[in-house]
Amino acid sequence: MLNNTIIVTGGAGFIGANFVLDWVNADLGTVVNLDKLTYAGNLENLVDIQDNPHHIFIRGDIGNRALLAKLLAEYKPRAVINFAAESHVDRSIHGPEDFIQTNVVGTFHLLEEVRSYWNSLVAANPAEKENPQFRFLHVSTDEVYGTLSATDPAFTETTSYAPNSPYSATKAASDHLVRAYHHTYGLPVLTTNCSNNYGPYHFPEKLIPLCLLNALAGKPLPIYGDGQQIRDWLFVKDHCSAIRRVLEAGKLGETYNVGGWNEKANLDVINILCQILNELQPRSDGKRYEEQITFVKDRPGHDRRYAIDATKLERELSWKPAETFETGIRKTVEWYLNNQAWVHNVTTGEYRNWVNQNYAGRTA
Repeated sequence: MLNNTIIVTGGAGFIGANFVLDWVNADLGTVVNLDKLTYAGNLENLVDIQDNPHHIFIRGDIGNRALLAKLLAEYKPRAVINFAAESHVDRSIHGPEDFIQTNVVGTFHLLEEVRSYWNSLVAANPAEKENPQFRFLHVSTDEVYGTLSATDPAFTETTSYAPNSPYSATKAASDHLVRAYHHTYGLPVLTTNCSNNYGPYHFPEKLIPLCLLNALAGKPLPIYGDGQQIRDWLFVKDHCSAIRRVLEAGKLGETYNVGGWNEKANLDVINILCQILNELQPRSDGKRYEEQITFVKDRPGHDRRYAIDATKLERELSWKPAETFETGIRKTVEWYLNNQAWVHNVTTGEYRNWVNQNYAGRTA
């Protein structure tokens, strides 16, 4: 008998933590949260539910099959949602091996243990094979589709994969493994491919939190190249609601693109960010935050444009984002301004070393 329990991997990271917080606070059931706590996994993201009995945190690696088997047997979850991933393109350029180990090998180990668990469910209840109640939901990215020109149509679920960075190549590999486990073994899987997320608890190596915190600290706001790289921006809370909807009603074996319908160039994003900061927390010298924008040398193989067509998700599952970019980015700025203790604690140690390494000597 399946419990009203889910296992979330990578649930102390940015998107995973937001998902866990929303799930537990909505009283949707118990979450067993498995996270290795690498640089981007931060238990401070989950402090609001640290004493909640419906949140069980386990420090561990998705590559640890003995641990996975133990957790699946003990908690008998009705679903596993896989957020665990190395996820920063720049880091993948500097050190691709970690991405291979986590995103490819780790996903393989997770799939193997989930397959074994599901087979045990089928053995105990043969009806589970034809009408599965269990779900494995794999969270992926639009970067697996490659890059678009200014006039290309947005990515759909049938767009051919063409990853251009070690990060996106490893995520593409994990997507293919998930698909193969459905078609080969019948594993009841779902996959979501999302656009660029932003919002609370975002680790400050990514564009929006990095520039937001640099602005407040009086530091340069580093923009790659000419700043005209275009992304579709998705508020993280909207992404979490989409995942819940796919988990609830998605068709097994299917992929669903999750987007915010907000295509914007990086430079435009930072200009909007600066305008909100000018309003909410003006500089003490009376200058505008836009004056801190600095263009740096572009990164190798930088994709020019991503765009998500989320029509399928709206048509089949009646989901669409609640936030526009303008409402979502304002909520994001307000969250960072109101959570300075979190900001202080996360912007120490390895993060600072990483930013110094990545941007040193890269002024264009």
